[in-house]
Amino acid sequence: MSLNSLKVSINKTRFNKNSLLNFSIVKDIFIPLIAPVILLIIWELLGENGIIRSSILPAPSVIGIALLDMLRTGELIEHLTISIIRVFEGFCLGAFLGISFGVAIGLFKGAEKALNLIIGILRPIPIVAWVPVLILWMGIDEASKITVIAIGSFWPILLNTIHGIKNTDKKYIEVAEILEKNKINVLTKVVLPSALPSIFTGLRIGIGTAWMSVIAAEIIAASSGIGYKIAYARELSQPDIMLVGVFSIGIVGILIDVIIKKLEFSIVKWNVNNRS
Repeated sequence: MSLNSLKVSINKTRFNKNSLLNFSIVKDIFIPLIAPVILLIIWELLGENGIIRSSILPAPSVIGIALLDMLRTGELIEHLTISIIRVFEGFCLGAFLGISFGVAIGLFKGAEKALNLIIGILRPIPIVAWVPVLILWMGIDEASKITVIAIGSFWPILLNTIHGIKNTDKKYIEVAEILEKNKINVLTKVVLPSALPSIFTGLRIGIGTAWMSVIAAEIIAASSGIGYKIAYARELSQPDIMLVGVFSIGIVGILIDVIIKKLEFSIVKWNVNNRS
């Protein structure tokens, strides 16, 4: 092969790699933005022409100005930080209890039989129904809000952990028994790694439920937090500020979900489903 042919081949390879990279950027970044951008443009036009009343649904430009004002004063960051801390504390508690009980129920049929009725009764209760009960028991301090968040995140993590433990491939367990591994090694080296994808699914669902729980608790009984700010803006008829709070919840939720996905990918590298 001549030197010129080799250069042409290298240039083609580089061009193909750059083309694939550009296509990946378009597919992963620009395509998902098309629908939201079109929606915002239509929303803005309807608002400017008075088709949508600003007292009910302000235009995106008005919401953007309110967002900048709240960022400038630090009010948005302050309330979001308070809510994030509450979510973190309640979610950690709910995740610990959900994984612990999930492993026990998934491994031991006796535990499943003993707790099955209690789970069946408590699980369908909406998280909002727990708020007044916990306020009665614990007052309106942080303990009641964190407990509400823990309850909300507990159930999806529990159910997904049980599912992951019970769906461990029996062949792996049989191989471990043939190799005369003790029960601790079987649990830590076979069962838990096999259940990790399902557990992470529960964590992702649980963090969403935790956000819904903290907003419900803050709207009903709180003097700080993004849920309180949304409720207070509603009382003052400030829909722009109210919607800033609503959208900020969604943005933070997406960021947390991305973090959990990255964590799952780094821990469960062998899971082929993560490659997509």
